[in-house]
Amino acid sequence: MADLHVYFISALVLSCCLQILAGRDFYTILGVDRDSTKNQIKRAYRKLAMKWHPDKNKDDPKAQERFQDLSAAYEVLADDEKRKIYDRQGEEGLKNMHHGGGDDPFSSFFGGFGFHFDGAQHSHQREVPRGSDIQMDLEVTLEELFNGNFIEVLRFKPVSQTVPGTRQCNCRQEMRTTQLGPGRFQMSPVDICDECPAVAYVTKEKLLEVEVEPGMRDGQEYPFIAEGEPHIDGEPGDLKFIIRELRHEQFQRNGDDLYTNVTVALVDALNGFEMDIDHLDGHKVHIVREKITWPGARIKKKEEGMPNYENNHVKGDLYITFDVEFPRGGLSDSDKDALKSILKQDSQQKAYNGL
Repeated sequence: MADLHVYFISALVLSCCLQILAGRDFYTILGVDRDSTKNQIKRAYRKLAMKWHPDKNKDDPKAQERFQDLSAAYEVLADDEKRKIYDRQGEEGLKNMHHGGGDDPFSSFFGGFGFHFDGAQHSHQREVPRGSDIQMDLEVTLEELFNGNFIEVLRFKPVSQTVPGTRQCNCRQEMRTTQLGPGRFQMSPVDICDECPAVAYVTKEKLLEVEVEPGMRDGQEYPFIAEGEPHIDGEPGDLKFIIRELRHEQFQRNGDDLYTNVTVALVDALNGFEMDIDHLDGHKVHIVREKITWPGARIKKKEEGMPNYENNHVKGDLYITFDVEFPRGGLSDSDKDALKSILKQDSQQKAYNGL
């Protein structure tokens, strides 16, 4: 019995050791399949990063650890070379891979919330100055807001680099006490500065990738963390894109609903008609009218509107308003008599205020 007990303990220890050697399962962390595309990986990372960002979970001590796991998983799976090594050798194989210097790999992911961490301490916990935020409009089509898309934006970013010499930095005021005489003291503020390496700014090109998700709305904010104005003694601000919906030739959006107008000939308005409308993703919306269509008549096609941003499986409705095109010119007396016989309407006129 004792031998059996030792066996189970040994098996448990061996299982734990194998898990440690195997490293983290980045696919499970992001909740994606092993054959997921890069865009699917980016979309999964962005949604989870928003959920587990430490600023939104200040009372959860494990939020920062989850966020760092997400960032590590995204860094590997979004890079083709690193992903191949990880798929063959796991996380252990990545430790032997040379990592070059440069920008934070996560800050290039638009909306990816790839914050830079200094050890285990998050930037918001440090009293450091911060550069200004940059806000810019990003014009997108209604098709892109319906289907989703990735848009590349070229950013000319000022980057600091060390140059010869030193400079005063981290300046602050401290109170200094001076003895004026026996029993007499004076306190006065004094500027105290450190000596830091001198830096200069150079402009570098950086390609940012904007993910326009289905259902996004006009005016929605999309942040690039740490891509704003730099600060020589602190952290850069954020770059914030504001989604601006371009006017569409065919559809008008109101919330998740879409509106459009269709003009039909008078003969079709009276006899009925059948037609297709090309939707924003290319599929056909079929319309059948068997009864008379009057000017201003409106029909609703359920779930043919915009996808909901929070839940893409839910869609708004499409409202179609009909205009009637009347023929020009006049009718002969015989045609007028025939029309009166067909319509069976008495000739009448009525004035009203239009309300």
